[in-house]
Amino acid sequence: FLREDELYILDLMAYFMVFMAVCTFFSLLFQNVPYGRYASSVYGFPVNVKFAWFIQEMPSLFLPLALVLWTSSAKTSLLPNQLLIAMFLCHYFQRTLIYPFLIRGGKPTPFASFALAFVFCIYNGYMQIRYLSHYAEYPAYWVSHPCFIAGSCLWLVGWLMNIHSDHILRNLRKPGETGYKIPRGGMFQYVSGANFLGEITEWAGFALAAHSIHSSAFAIFTTVVLTSRAMAHHKWYINKFEDYPKSRKALIPFVI
Repeated sequence: FLREDELYILDLMAYFMVFMAVCTFFSLLFQNVPYGRYASSVYGFPVNVKFAWFIQEMPSLFLPLALVLWTSSAKTSLLPNQLLIAMFLCHYFQRTLIYPFLIRGGKPTPFASFALAFVFCIYNGYMQIRYLSHYAEYPAYWVSHPCFIAGSCLWLVGWLMNIHSDHILRNLRKPGETGYKIPRGGMFQYVSGANFLGEITEWAGFALAAHSIHSSAFAIFTTVVLTSRAMAHHKWYINKFEDYPKSRKALIPFVI
């Protein structure tokens, strides 16, 4: 590809992701994302949950690493680009090599959900890192710009919130126990979808710091999917537990 041609394709990929976010928004009004407690055999044979998470997240770690390490680009020597690539890789290092192996129990993932997640991670991993490693241009002062600082702080807060919320969910049941319990502590004191709020915050911060249609498209898509998930979880908790905290919201503390 000529540079202009590939950048044009990367831009088209981002706009297509925004389009898919709109389509997903409307489809999720009628159907929950089919994994976890909403898994259904209608969406294909079950895949072991640890295996599914490990394989489906792999492209978002190893494809970007290959793009950075095996292709030459002056952009990867620039500090803003390095920091943004590091944020992306940091999330997916944890998501690929740590998170799946900490899962306790967990319902199998329908093959369709697993396959779609795998394809999405290839698509998004390539789009984000190819842009940052070869095309993204920032002024020399960008790392001290309020957008970069605020975005990076949001990313870090969201990443920590996501990891802490996952830790709470993993430790709800003692060894040998089964069934669902009400999560408590951390941001779960305020919202049912604390883990989802963490990830939405994370990628919103990344989008603010990266300042591109590519990062924004990812943040929009993530927000659509995880907001739907959080709302469904909240409704499920209320129906499941009579003593579910009345003050707790679905996704945004004190709001919704």
